[in-house]
Amino acid sequence: MRKANYVILLLLLMLTMALAACGFGGDDSADQGDGSDSGDTNEESEGEASGDQSITVTSKSEIPTMDSALISDSVAFQWSGETVEGLYRLGEDGELRDGIAESSEVSEDGTTYTFKLRDAKWSNGDPVTAQDFVYAWQRAVDPEVGSEYGPYMLGGVVKNATAVSEGEMDVEELGVKAEDDKTFVVNLEKPIPYFESMTAFITFMPQNQDYVEEHGEDYATEAEYTLSNGPFKMTEWDHGSGWKLEKNDSYWDASEVQLNEINVEVVKDTATGVNLYESGQLDFANLSAEFVDQYRSNEGFTNVEKPYLYFFKFNQDNNEALANVNIRKAISMAIDRESLVDVILNDGSVAAEGYVPSNFVTAPDSETDFREVNGQLVEANEEKAKELWQKGLEEIGKDSVTIELLGDDTDTVAEVTAYYKEQIESKLEGATIDVLNVPFKERVRRDQESEFEMEAATWGPDYTDPNTYLNMYLTGGANNNMGYSNDEYDALIEQANNEYAQQPEKRFENFYEAEKILLEEDAAVAPLYQDAKAMLQRPSIKGVYSTATGPEFEFKWAHVEE
Repeated sequence: MRKANYVILLLLLMLTMALAACGFGGDDSADQGDGSDSGDTNEESEGEASGDQSITVTSKSEIPTMDSALISDSVAFQWSGETVEGLYRLGEDGELRDGIAESSEVSEDGTTYTFKLRDAKWSNGDPVTAQDFVYAWQRAVDPEVGSEYGPYMLGGVVKNATAVSEGEMDVEELGVKAEDDKTFVVNLEKPIPYFESMTAFITFMPQNQDYVEEHGEDYATEAEYTLSNGPFKMTEWDHGSGWKLEKNDSYWDASEVQLNEINVEVVKDTATGVNLYESGQLDFANLSAEFVDQYRSNEGFTNVEKPYLYFFKFNQDNNEALANVNIRKAISMAIDRESLVDVILNDGSVAAEGYVPSNFVTAPDSETDFREVNGQLVEANEEKAKELWQKGLEEIGKDSVTIELLGDDTDTVAEVTAYYKEQIESKLEGATIDVLNVPFKERVRRDQESEFEMEAATWGPDYTDPNTYLNMYLTGGANNNMGYSNDEYDALIEQANNEYAQQPEKRFENFYEAEKILLEEDAAVAPLYQDAKAMLQRPSIKGVYSTATGPEFEFKWAHVEE
């Protein structure tokens, strides 16, 4: 999803993703798979909880909404994911753990799933029923609701989802039904091998229809208008400053939840976060480049690798220059990715070589990583960049070009976008990059409305499959908001997910070829780096898991040891 921006305080991130595409402070609509690159942020996770079971963490921005049908950013992914629970949730190492589904059965043809639900309650005492899932999934594709992720995640997956989202069918015709309060049946358009992992994604969370309709436009906009069926519930929400989650005693698995409360403070400045950590006011702090070497030997220092991609989006509709493939290629080749990760970021991030990250998925016929099979598709090449730039300028009949670069307004993002500006302007004669750093919520809005020229974006996986990255750029796709279209690319992705849906080797061959079209032929986007987070975590806090999809960190099993 996941969905697109740079090293900020812990629990910040997307994709996305997304996006796009995904977590604690992610930067884009995101995204986010079932966690192939994940783990406990503190390896010593054994031991008994003791003392004050409360922690204080940071977010780089405000939560736009807690409505699971409307969430498209990583901050809301993180905190809504702690308060609501779907059929499954992700645990240590990204494996599917028990959620509201107690058991499931799949039809022989792989298109019908029957989930038996456990006894569970909402925080207002209402039972969680199959109808709550039916209502939520219908609402996610209802065109009157306007969900971004609903049509994207359910379309082509759940039967009739695309037709419903396009207004061609009534929401009641979506392929979901409640046979009784505890039996939820889902009919798919086709076999989807990773479907169950998709249901841990925020868009698939249940919603209590009576509660949503009672509060109307106020629903999920204030703490008192939120409802929880997950490990925690939101009890305070001071917009712009922070919020508080408390243990949800109504949660079916409350005995496993040891934290009593999670306090979240919005802190945009890295140095401020580090100072608050040092003074004991924060339990987590992300480290930007200038702090990494200083704190590398600190007992609280940790580094978490993530399959989150940071990249340039080129909007071909909003700037004549960016509609030219040679100019796009030149910009991509002008960026020294190695210096970016080694000097500017200095947090363990790695230079991107393609659009599908490394250490994310392996080829179906071997243990070989997708990235290794398809090779390095983007790299810095100043000489070639200059050549392509001049060629592109000649093709559009100009000797200079001004491009606006959209990014977030955090201190680290400002530093990174300044680096991009310097790299491009110093290497490409006649290039002017006007950096526009705006609040996270505004950047997400501009991204969704295609109100940008070039964007420093993020995408994290929604499920563990190359499709979560590569289906973003289908013509007219929900996340293709930059005017890109290629018939051959469309055909490869469509064939991979239909004709080859149950032929994994052929399916991956299509993905390999499609990625080369996206990057080598069209330079529709420019992958820059794959994320890692250098951070400080209070050593007494155990059981915080990092996941690749949905919330970036999982706190259900977290606890404090004195």
